[in-house]
Amino acid sequence: MATSAIAETKSKTNGNYTGSGFQVSQNPATLEEIGKVPNTDLAKMPEIFNKAREAQRKWAQTKFATRKKHILKMRDYIVEHAEELADIVSKDNGKSRMDALATEVLPAALAADWYAKNARHHLQPKKLPMSTFLFFNKKNELHRVPLGVVGIISPWNYPLSIPFGEIAMGLMAGNAILLKVAQATILVGQAIDKIVAAGELPEGLFYHIVGSGGAVSKSFFENKIDKIFFTGSVATGKTLMAAAASTLTPLSLELGGKDPMIVLEDADLERAANGAAWAGYQNAGQSCGGVERVYVQDKVYDKFVNLLAAKTRAIRHGADQDFDVEMGSMTTEEQLNTVKRQVDGAVKQGAKIVAQSQPSGNTKGFFYPATLMVDVNHQMELMKEENFGPIIPVMKFKTIEEAIALANDSSMALTSSVWTKNLSLGKKIAKKLESGATTINDHLYTHGQSETPWGGWKESGLGRTHSGLGFDEMTQPKLVNWDIIPSKRNIWWYPFNKTSYEAILAAMRFNFSKNPISLLVNGTKLTIFMIGKMFTSWKV
Repeated sequence: MATSAIAETKSKTNGNYTGSGFQVSQNPATLEEIGKVPNTDLAKMPEIFNKAREAQRKWAQTKFATRKKHILKMRDYIVEHAEELADIVSKDNGKSRMDALATEVLPAALAADWYAKNARHHLQPKKLPMSTFLFFNKKNELHRVPLGVVGIISPWNYPLSIPFGEIAMGLMAGNAILLKVAQATILVGQAIDKIVAAGELPEGLFYHIVGSGGAVSKSFFENKIDKIFFTGSVATGKTLMAAAASTLTPLSLELGGKDPMIVLEDADLERAANGAAWAGYQNAGQSCGGVERVYVQDKVYDKFVNLLAAKTRAIRHGADQDFDVEMGSMTTEEQLNTVKRQVDGAVKQGAKIVAQSQPSGNTKGFFYPATLMVDVNHQMELMKEENFGPIIPVMKFKTIEEAIALANDSSMALTSSVWTKNLSLGKKIAKKLESGATTINDHLYTHGQSETPWGGWKESGLGRTHSGLGFDEMTQPKLVNWDIIPSKRNIWWYPFNKTSYEAILAAMRFNFSKNPISLLVNGTKLTIFMIGKMFTSWKV
């Protein structure tokens, strides 16, 4: 892959060659080498795990207020170094600096702030209400216990905001973190190192592991990592899940999306076209929650296509030199080739390209123009498989039922959107769409809201990140139960006899009685038994 290579330098020592590997990063927009990062010596992983576990045990005993101070120091570093971070993300990933600032740096700061300030509320012990009087003497409390050492394997499309949000969430939940970033954006991993260092965490609580994904994940399993949070492709997620099966390692998988956008005839078409252009072309279309399919009601189909075509042509793509482009490059040559194959295949099957963006300045990198397509159908790979590029295919529909069926006709179910002025109707449609999140008159942006859960159904993954549900994923639920009034034994304990049998029977009938007389009779039987037995030991 041209955007990242595993290079190796060799030095001769005592007649033996020892390899010293490192990752080389190129700017995918200019193809210039911009830096390299040494690989982690994976032979040291047992030592790293031992230090992480030791640090985590101490960290788990700290108060939320203490953890909060560390995370807010990271937030302050992000805010202070926002322009520097946006520049690093832009050069390492290929996206524009505006995209880097708005969808990476800002969400990272917001995540640090929200997780730091809300962890206590979501993670403190919660009393469970009594379900039946039969257990009147029992109290229950649900605790959230840290997992231990958590692995985060992050993608290249949002190399800062995705992993950093999970880092902040995991640390506030009381875990140690081992981070493995994508090889294609390894310099952003270095930037995350600096952000975390600004938090002045206890030694051993955070490690940035550099190396190939397969080797690092294998090492995670071998060293009995407590959970892995993975964001990436469906295929890689399935491979990781198969590998986790032998050790029953828990996984949180945020995988692909083939996200539909439904435009009804009463929609504000100007807003809908603006929203489609941003959510479809933003980050060169490399957003798992971005618009991948658009379904437009027949009465407004032509007008919507004309509007979106004009906006597509107005977009400038190229290397971001002086904020003179809307869309940057794709991040990897492999993904660029996937987009080319799917578009070419669709055209051969009858699809048409209506409009494309215009090049601006340097475009020698991995660029593909923002592309609007029509005359597509669900037999085309473009409409079935994740495209992950700046392509918006549009189809026509007549009825709302047809639109819902088309939207749900996918193996993936991450996000979706409905565009209508009728909010009540929009909500009804949203409930019928198979996706982890549905937005009305907007798309994609909820990933930047730390308070909202992120994740999907079907092959879009398992579990959720962000929000209180994300905190649940970062912890184990633990029930703590106790008696209000101490007693010698429960009524269902040994020894068994006819009296105890009748007491259980009376208790059940009392609990579900609809007759006042039955309630009195069975209540009296139960009271007599409990007074006689609860406070006496079983004599042997």
